[in-house]
Amino acid sequence: MAALSAEVPAQLLRTARALWGCRPRRGLGQDAATAGGEKAAKPSFTDEAVQNLLYKMTGLNLQKVFRPVKKELKPPTYKLMTEAQLKEATRKAIEEAKKRLIMPPVLDEREPIDDVLAEDKVLEGTETTKYIFTDLTYSVPHRERFIVVREPNGVLRKATWEERDRMIQIFFPQEGRRVIPPVLFKDEHLGTVFQQDHHEDVLNMCIAQFEPDSADYIRVHHRTYDDIEKHAKYDLLRSTRHFGGMVWYLVNRKKTDGLLIDMINRDLLDDAMSLITLYHMLHPECPSAKEAKEGKLQGVDLIKAFAKTESQKEGYIQLALQAYEEAMATSTAS
Repeated sequence: MAALSAEVPAQLLRTARALWGCRPRRGLGQDAATAGGEKAAKPSFTDEAVQNLLYKMTGLNLQKVFRPVKKELKPPTYKLMTEAQLKEATRKAIEEAKKRLIMPPVLDEREPIDDVLAEDKVLEGTETTKYIFTDLTYSVPHRERFIVVREPNGVLRKATWEERDRMIQIFFPQEGRRVIPPVLFKDEHLGTVFQQDHHEDVLNMCIAQFEPDSADYIRVHHRTYDDIEKHAKYDLLRSTRHFGGMVWYLVNRKKTDGLLIDMINRDLLDDAMSLITLYHMLHPECPSAKEAKEGKLQGVDLIKAFAKTESQKEGYIQLALQAYEEAMATSTAS
């Protein structure tokens, strides 16, 4: 599997921010510096160094990125190309694949809206249902759109996030999004979908249905990552736009043992080192980070030091490394 370049073009990061309409924000694992300035803030998901590592680990498998989607069958199209034309077509395919691998944002959950604007007791009991009033000005961004609710008891308040999402979808329909979220996203149904290995489909639908800082968006993503980690199905998201978010989630929670073993077993040693490097960036106080810095460890030595001090599955990692080293020795001898 070819890997993405370690240096992600700045233009690609700008494209991602424009696509998702978000600005860099503090997210999971981004603690602010202490008042005395003794502890620097941890890297954020949008930091260039973090993005470089995540893109590198994601990988670029063109067959997976451009795999066929289920649709009406049509006769295949064949083209005769010169060597130069083939190289140009391959270059364009790689550029398109990189755009498809742009990672969705990782944001904090939005703060609940609980603002009461007025309490008109004179209106209490005049209606049995609540009324929602929505500003329909097209030029107003949805996040700034004024939406209020009049309760039957006379209270006038700002709409909750769920009410806002519902009203905005009614008046400004977004393709792939429903007014009422599908029952698929309920916890009791996700397990059935995961048993069929449809993790990527769930995440794609989740991105279309929910805002990236909504509670449901975050919940569905975390449930999906947890199931993948539990059953070691990491390859389902490799070479997809969701792999980086999963790695970020697992590293922040120090649940990287399974992914590290998977990378070693697949001979992805560079990815394994990138994973440990990211771990050290987010947890600079850990013993292996200090040992790696003092000893300038690289390659297998870096992984062994990490397994010894940070891993709860040191034996499994050592066995995986042993198998890797034996395979490399056999390959060199032949």
